[in-house]
Amino acid sequence: MSSGKKALRRLGRRRRGEHLEACAGPVLAQVRACLPQRLAPGRLLGLYWPMASELDLRPLAEDLPGRLALPAVLTPAEPGGAAALHFRRWQPKAPLAPDHCGIPSPAEGPNLPAETLGLLLVPALAFDPRSGIRLGYGGGWYDRLRADPLWRRVPALVVLPAACLLDDLPHDPWDVPFDGWIDETGLHPIPGRKIATS
Repeated sequence: MSSGKKALRRLGRRRRGEHLEACAGPVLAQVRACLPQRLAPGRLLGLYWPMASELDLRPLAEDLPGRLALPAVLTPAEPGGAAALHFRRWQPKAPLAPDHCGIPSPAEGPNLPAETLGLLLVPALAFDPRSGIRLGYGGGWYDRLRADPLWRRVPALVVLPAACLLDDLPHDPWDVPFDGWIDETGLHPIPGRKIATS
């Protein structure tokens, strides 16, 4: 990991933490406002289990009962297989278990195919609004998932405070750009990308 990315991650954590309390309600309201036009009937919304200073979108369970999914980094049953990011259905009070990264994830149920998801909402430490590059924690799980053409077709938006937008983020050849972002001021598609109802 480059020292430049380490410094940017520290900056992103600090900024996100400083703005979390003020942004939490407004960002959730902006997500709720955009969902009716962005999530097709019958499709699931991919969320995340909030860690540290990540914005908490779990209240969307009230709006979309039975239509949410959470990520789980799982190790395959076959020996020697590599861990990978999957999505599983989730609803409040469903049993959770730590995944390969120690993050709470659905303990039961099948891994979902890409075509069941209509939109992914992903946290970030920082985001480049020109290139669509997201700075996460460095695991590369979303990049590997979205390298699959089927998953790349699922519109994916980053969710973060506007204070975490940074131009010219460094990126690697395997980084898969996102289609836009949502902050406390609204939904912002990346120019030239279509975020249509899937």
